[in-house]
Amino acid sequence: QVQLVESGGGLVQPGGSLRLSCAASGSIFRFYTMGWYRQAPGKQRELVAAITSSGSTNYVDSVKARFTISRDNAKNTVYLQMNSLKPEDTAVYYCNGRRGGVDTWGQGTQVTVSS
Repeated sequence: QVQLVESGGGLVQPGGSLRLSCAASGSIFRFYTMGWYRQAPGKQRELVAAITSSGSTNYVDSVKARFTISRDNAKNTVYLQMNSLKPEDTAVYYCNGRRGGVDTWGQGTQVTVSS
C-alpha cells in the first residue's frame, strides 16, 4: 500500500494558478488510479480529477478546461495544475490512490482563492 503526501496548496487571488503535488511511496504507484478530491466547509468531499494507470483522465464539470491532472511514474508523483482559480475552488484538497478497491488518502492541503 502506498503512502501519500500532498504539497503546493496556499492562498491565491482569483484568476491565479497553483500546482498541487502528491508524492507516493512504494514501487507499485504506477498500478494505482490516482485522484484529487476536495472538501469545502459544510460540503461533502467531491472528486475533482482522476487519472488511471494507463493515463486516462476525467474531471468534474466545474473544473474542465481549467485543471489538469498528470502523473510521473518515474517520480511516483501525481500533479494537479489549477488555472483560472475561482473563490468556489477554495477547499482542502486530498490526494487519493485506489487499487483493488482499496483507497489510500493523503493528509490534505488547503487551497484558498481570495482577493
